[in-house]
Amino acid sequence: MPPTLTEVAERAGVSLSTASRAFSSPDRIGTETLARVIAAADEIGYSAARGSDRRVAATTVAVVVPDIGNSVFASFVKAAQARGWHRRQTLILTDTDSSADHEREMVGELQSRVDALVVCSPRLPADDIVQLAGETPLVLVNRMSEDCDCVVADSRDGLRQAVDYLFALGHTRIAYVQGSAQSWSNSQRVTAVEELCGERGLEVQVLGWQQETPAGGHAAAASVVATGATAVICHNDPMAIGVINGVRAMGLSVPRDLSIIGIDDSPLAELFHPTLTSISVPMARAGMMSVDLVAQRTHASAGPPRMIRLPTQIVVRASTGPVQKRDLRNLTGDSE
Repeated sequence: MPPTLTEVAERAGVSLSTASRAFSSPDRIGTETLARVIAAADEIGYSAARGSDRRVAATTVAVVVPDIGNSVFASFVKAAQARGWHRRQTLILTDTDSSADHEREMVGELQSRVDALVVCSPRLPADDIVQLAGETPLVLVNRMSEDCDCVVADSRDGLRQAVDYLFALGHTRIAYVQGSAQSWSNSQRVTAVEELCGERGLEVQVLGWQQETPAGGHAAAASVVATGATAVICHNDPMAIGVINGVRAMGLSVPRDLSIIGIDDSPLAELFHPTLTSISVPMARAGMMSVDLVAQRTHASAGPPRMIRLPTQIVVRASTGPVQKRDLRNLTGDSE
């Protein structure tokens, strides 16, 4: 016997009427409650199409990401697609190759062809995207705007945990490796790191922009070492892995000579050696919440834009350790 709506309600801890509204009138219940009901339906394999409840009308949603090859954005898309299936939403995926020009062209082209837009980690300013979207319902992920619904990871709290952790390990000089100059998340993280380190009396050196790839991190490794920092925080995990490879090539050891922290807590963090300390960013949850907001906005456009903030959390692994005195003479071959 297929799962019933009653079972969904019991698993989600809500009334039967609330569970019913999650599929028939999602705009009538809160976002968190809606997410809980949909998650419960996912877990037991319930489909409203099997029951007597009327599902919301089918919609087509364009999901725009900067790089589907990045596992973080792949996780976002996968979660959004899974949630969209329960809402009879057809998701169209578009990859901008981290190009603001491509993003502008794609959003402008798609807005008249779809029922809603979800733009994740955009390279364009928020105002530009809102203007390009026109009357098409829009959700921005990891970009803030007062003119549309937004889902934002609260990276400051995760960075606070990271800075406090490094401070507890005895690190007083920290470097930060930036990502793309067009990344809103990067600018927010730089500001947070500078403020957090300043509040604790720590010295921080913010390095120049790099590609958000292992190659970008590898290119930054020499600059990291040159700062004299004993710990570094990188814009994302691939860059952190690149820094590890780069400093190893210079004869340094991680974490003995340099502690390294990434951001995103991607699958790479657990697979690499040493395993990578990273700040977990809930991009899968962001994918689900963005689809929930789209559904509510397309079927009940009234109401002010919503801002959803998702928490971040440091995950400690082997790439960080207590501060050690670094002997730079070993890098120059000076044995005295």
